[in-house]
Amino acid sequence: MTLSFYGKQEQNQIKMLANHLGKTTRNRRKELGITQPHLAELAKVSTNTLCKLELGQGGDPSLDVMKKLAEALGGLELKIKVKKNCQWTIKY
Repeated sequence: MTLSFYGKQEQNQIKMLANHLGKTTRNRRKELGITQPHLAELAKVSTNTLCKLELGQGGDPSLDVMKKLAEALGGLELKIKVKKNCQWTIKY
């Protein structure tokens, strides 16, 4: 996802979402007492990807990455609003 295709409001919303996803992931990881490298290994994602996500610099993590992290962290609910009338929920 390239933010330049979006208006300023959408860019801000994407950045806020990335920050929220990162904080949620980091908080859950710390609750479980595991390190970034350990979670990355469990989720089969790169440590760099996880680090960027936790710092809110992940930009646009794929659904596959988010699903892998949710599975590895357990107990997370990921809701993705695609359009006004369409919403996906992934629970683990």
